[in-house]
Amino acid sequence: MANPLDESQLSSLYRHCTAFVYPSLYEGFGLPVLEALAHGIPVACSRVSSLPEVGGEAAVYFDPTSVRDIAEKLNSIISDEVLERRLRRQGPLRAAEFSWTKAALDTLLVTERAITSRSRR
Repeated sequence: MANPLDESQLSSLYRHCTAFVYPSLYEGFGLPVLEALAHGIPVACSRVSSLPEVGGEAAVYFDPTSVRDIAEKLNSIISDEVLERRLRRQGPLRAAEFSWTKAALDTLLVTERAITSRSRR
């Protein structure tokens, strides 16, 4: 099993990369995408599962089964400075919309609604 990176190593990788590419075929939530957004890295990821909900307008999306589509999206990030700057600016803003506290509160709200709904039956 590979040794995990510590925070300084991971931050260094993010600082030196051109883009974060995530060709996932299925994703439960998309924490790696959220982490890259928080670091201000342009994100190109699959247009499947929860990833568009996580990335919103702060990422570009591709068909993960299409090498051509993946290459086109990566090329757009590399060659379009306006797009790259927009993604770098929007990523941290989008990531800030998510937090463990918000997730816990949302879970509590859904649970309370389910209990209330069930008790009315």
